[in-house]
Amino acid sequence: MFFGSIEYSGPGRDNLRPMKKLFIKTYGCQMNAYDSARMADLLAPLGYAGTETAADADMVILNTCHIRERAVEKVYSELGRLRKLKDRKAKSGHRMLVAVAGCTAQAEGEEILARVPMVDMVVGPQSYHRLPEMIARLARGSGERIEADFPALEKFDALPDAVSDTGVSAFLTVQEGCDKFCTFCVVPYTRGPEHSRPPEKILAEARMLAARGAREIILLGQNVNAYRGMDASGRSWPLARLIEAIAGIEDVLRIRYTTSHPRDMDDDLIEAHGGIGKLMPFLHLPVQSGSDSVLEAMNRQHTAADYRRLIGRIRERRPDIAFSSDFIVGFPGESDADFEATLQLVRDVGYAQCFSFKYSPRPGTPAAAARKQISESVKTARLDTLQKLLLAQQDAANLAIMDKTLDVLFEKPGRNADQIVGRTPYLNPVHVQAPMSLIGKVRPVRIEALTANSVKGSLA
Repeated sequence: MFFGSIEYSGPGRDNLRPMKKLFIKTYGCQMNAYDSARMADLLAPLGYAGTETAADADMVILNTCHIRERAVEKVYSELGRLRKLKDRKAKSGHRMLVAVAGCTAQAEGEEILARVPMVDMVVGPQSYHRLPEMIARLARGSGERIEADFPALEKFDALPDAVSDTGVSAFLTVQEGCDKFCTFCVVPYTRGPEHSRPPEKILAEARMLAARGAREIILLGQNVNAYRGMDASGRSWPLARLIEAIAGIEDVLRIRYTTSHPRDMDDDLIEAHGGIGKLMPFLHLPVQSGSDSVLEAMNRQHTAADYRRLIGRIRERRPDIAFSSDFIVGFPGESDADFEATLQLVRDVGYAQCFSFKYSPRPGTPAAAARKQISESVKTARLDTLQKLLLAQQDAANLAIMDKTLDVLFEKPGRNADQIVGRTPYLNPVHVQAPMSLIGKVRPVRIEALTANSVKGSLA
C-alpha cells in the first residue's frame, strides 16, 4: 500500500445549482482517494459542490485509514479540530455535518461516536453508497448513524457515473477486500472478503474516464492481482485479460495496477508485462520481510526464495522493469538475523522506490497478541538502517535515467511559467519547459538534471 494524506474536493457537477459545500479529507491508499471521488459524485445530486477548506463546508467527510496506529490518531486529532469549528458554526446559525468514512469507521464505529459524539454519521468503505440515505435520516432525526456492512456488490451497483474531474491519470477500483489474513493487517476486517467487479462494468468506466480526458488508468485493489471478475456469460477474467481489454481502448495510453500480492502473480500476468506495451514497467510488489521465519509468522504464504524467483521471472520477461515494495521492521520475534535477511533481500533485488514502516500493533490482529514484541528503540534503529539502504538504491535508480530519453506523459502545469509536469514510465515526476497543449500527451524527453523529488528534462 501507498500511504500519505490526500485532500480531495470534487466539483460536483449537476443540473441543479449547487447550494451546499463539501470537503473531503482522505487518509491512506489510492483506493481511499478513489472512494473520496465517488462520494463526491454521490453527493453532487444533493447539491453538494467541492470546497478547499473545512471552514467553508456544510459537510465534512474524513475518509480514514486504519493500517497504522498513527493514522487513527490523526483522525481523532482532526475530529477535535472539527468539533471546535462545528461549535463556532452552530453559534452563528450554520449547521455542519461531520462524517467519518473508511477503514477506521469500519473498525471503530461505536467507539468513534462514544469518543466524539458530535460526529453525525459513521460509514464503512463498503457502505458509502448509503450516504444520501443517512443524510435523509439526520434530517428526519431518526435512524442509525452507523453503516458498516460489507455489501461490495451492492455498493458498486448503487454508485452513479463519475462526474468529478478525472485528470490525465485516473484511479479505477477493480477489486476490493482481502482473503489473505496476514497476521499484522486489518484489511480483511475493515474491507471484507475479496470481491471482483464484473469486467463489463470496469471497461465501461475505463471508456468513460478516457472520454473525460484520462490517458493513464491505474487499476486498484487491496489484492489487485487476485482479480477474478465474472462476465455476463459466466467466464472468469484474470487481471491480465482485463489489462489487455483496457489496452484496447485507443485513448488509454498507459496502464498501471496496485497493490499486488506475490502469491497472485500468475503466468498470464507475468507474460502481460512483456507483451502489453501500454502496461508500464513499474511494479509495486510488497514482500514485507526477507526472513522466512518472519514471513511465516506474518502468514504471507511465500518464502524469500519464492519472491526472488518471481522477481527473476518478471525481469526475464521485461528486463527494463523497476520494482517498489513494502517492508515492516520490528515484527514480533524478529531477530537480528531476520533483519539481516531483509537487508540481503533488498540488496539482491534492488528497488527504485520503497515504503518502510515500524511494526504497529493493530487491535484484533493475531500479531498484536504475539509474544516477543520488539522494543521501540530497536525498531527505530532497524528502520533507520533499512531506509538508508533503500534511499541509496532509490538514488541509484534516479541516476540511472540521467542523460537518457524516456517517454513522458504530461499531466499538469508546473509552478513556473511555460512549464509542464509529467511522469516517466517509472513514475519519476519530470519538469519540462513546453507548451500547455502537450498536457495529456506522451512525448520523448531527455533527462538532464535531478532535484530532491523530481527530475528536469527537455523535449527530445
